[in-house]
Amino acid sequence: MRSFEEITDLALGFRGSMAALEELMPMVKTAVEIKEIGDDRILALMARGVFQAGFSWKVIDKKWPGFEEAFEGFVPVRWKFMSGDDLDSLLKDTRIVRYGQKILSVRDNAIFLCDLDDEYGSAANCFADWPRDDLFGLLNMMKKRGGRLGGNTGQYFLRQIGKDSWVMSRDVVAALIREGVVDKAPTSKTAQRAVQAAFNTWSAESGRPFAHISRMLSLSIGPNIDIQ
Repeated sequence: MRSFEEITDLALGFRGSMAALEELMPMVKTAVEIKEIGDDRILALMARGVFQAGFSWKVIDKKWPGFEEAFEGFVPVRWKFMSGDDLDSLLKDTRIVRYGQKILSVRDNAIFLCDLDDEYGSAANCFADWPRDDLFGLLNMMKKRGGRLGGNTGQYFLRQIGKDSWVMSRDVVAALIREGVVDKAPTSKTAQRAVQAAFNTWSAESGRPFAHISRMLSLSIGPNIDIQ
């Protein structure tokens, strides 16, 4: 596998300058900053990611003020008790995308966040303090305990709250295959351990957060639009 410097050189060949690459690096927050995020905003970001999955992000963005109104600000203790009447009303609400299973995921994730609040003092504490060297552990926990947070949805959510994380996009997976880290998308525990080890190595070499390494891998594939 190439060094991070060599991967950066590949990306430079497509983007032209280090300044251009730096402009594309995602924002990473400190643990203190993540802990300041309210559980209502965490539930809102989870819901946004779920509704965007497999759908036009532009449509969801345009309708999002309506989502905020329909879900009354996404307060978890309100939506963990979503009733049948609530569901019926939301299924008729033109302010949102009326997709029953995704609507129910708001309830499931509200329950999940309330449970994390009991266990960690707040959901944000859980995400902020989860060790970086067990990122797949966090993603797998979210997939198991949350609602529709598997795949890239959970990864995009972590990126949105500023948690230092990767996104296993098509280009990032292609770069990992090119580097001999995996031979396909890392779904097995063996492959996940290999990805974690590679990111640990590149981070130690460069001092870069995982989010920047993920983005640089994507940029090293070519002049793409799949920038994660």
